[in-house]
Amino acid sequence: MKDFKNSNRRKFLKGTAFLTAGLVASPLINFAKTTPIQNPDNLYIVGPQKGYSPQIGTLLSTMTMMRKWVIDTVKDLTIEQLDFQIDDESNSIGAMLLHLAATERYYQLNTFDDMPWGTWGDDIKKEWDVPSGLGEKGRELIKGNNIDYYLSKLEEVRSVTKKEFAKRDDDWIMKSEPFFENKLTNNYCKWFHVCEHESNHRGQMKFIIKRLPA
Repeated sequence: MKDFKNSNRRKFLKGTAFLTAGLVASPLINFAKTTPIQNPDNLYIVGPQKGYSPQIGTLLSTMTMMRKWVIDTVKDLTIEQLDFQIDDESNSIGAMLLHLAATERYYQLNTFDDMPWGTWGDDIKKEWDVPSGLGEKGRELIKGNNIDYYLSKLEEVRSVTKKEFAKRDDDWIMKSEPFFENKLTNNYCKWFHVCEHESNHRGQMKFIIKRLPA
């Protein structure tokens, strides 16, 4: 479990730090002159959102778009399809959906509650460590649930993220600290990872869907 988490965060640091730096520093968005998007249903417009600071709203708009794509990919799957594994070492789509919820939950604890990674209580670990780590335990325990179960878990966690985002400002999203292997990162980078993490697993889900038994 520990090796998986370390590997996951190592990939996160390598894969998102330079992307986030580009997004934050980009001259394409002049927040001082940008009117917040009034209609949250405008999924394909990335930018500041009403009720959030400019940088946080822009990040949330990206996360919302990605979440919609994930949901559209899996919303019609049956329990059997959600449980399907390509081989004995692979993760099911259902397990990956719960994994996405677990990842977001742990970044909530780390960034909203200022908890060092992995220091949360046993009650939290009992609920989320298996979907976070996946592997053999995930294959054994995460199955038999319909799509509504997974989507409700994702929405339950995302509602907390949106509520907590609304309480914070751009100084918070830019706040940096040593993270994995003592490398400096900021909250923007951490939450951008939550978004691109969904993109990565959506690609895996689409791969599995194309190989579902007829």
